[in-house]
Amino acid sequence: MYIWITIFAGVLIWSGINPKDQFIWLLEVAPALIGAGILAATYKTFRLTELLYILILIHCVILMIGGHYTYAEVPLFESLKETMGFERNNYDKVGHFMQGFVPAMVVREIIIRKKIINGSAWQFFFIISFCLGASAFYELIEWWVALASDEAADAFLGTQGYVWDTQSDMGMALLGAITALILLKRKHDLQLHQLVQRLR
Repeated sequence: MYIWITIFAGVLIWSGINPKDQFIWLLEVAPALIGAGILAATYKTFRLTELLYILILIHCVILMIGGHYTYAEVPLFESLKETMGFERNNYDKVGHFMQGFVPAMVVREIIIRKKIINGSAWQFFFIISFCLGASAFYELIEWWVALASDEAADAFLGTQGYVWDTQSDMGMALLGAITALILLKRKHDLQLHQLVQRLR
């Protein structure tokens, strides 16, 4: 856990040093800070699997990088734009993919351990629906921020002139959730079993 905290704190400090826009940085990093607070508050009462902690940390790092540069100007993806002939910087699509990928596994762990939903098919349906709903709600938050702050709207929304940006963001979150459930199911089940055995 100390390694997790060190990496999180190190990237957070780096991202907060001369970001492209201080207000945008705060908006983009806020979910990572909230998530870290929840993890700290529940560490003793509801410890997660190692897989979850790693995924959450990766997601937080992605948010912090996007906050530092803004999602439309992350250098690596700016280079890829030129190399691959893309019309836009697609780093935001990575962020939205992870917006489905990581929450899908978090929700899966909660509903399995709390025995909220029985049956893998119903679990799959609920997780996908939750991730899509969360993604849509985040798009609403982006819209509200844009309405409240015209100056920061373009940087926070990251549409880069793409008319279907909102729909493609939700599509990437959907793809991320499905991918996580397919690729990580076995590994997650194994770690859940090991965690339950340790907690007994």
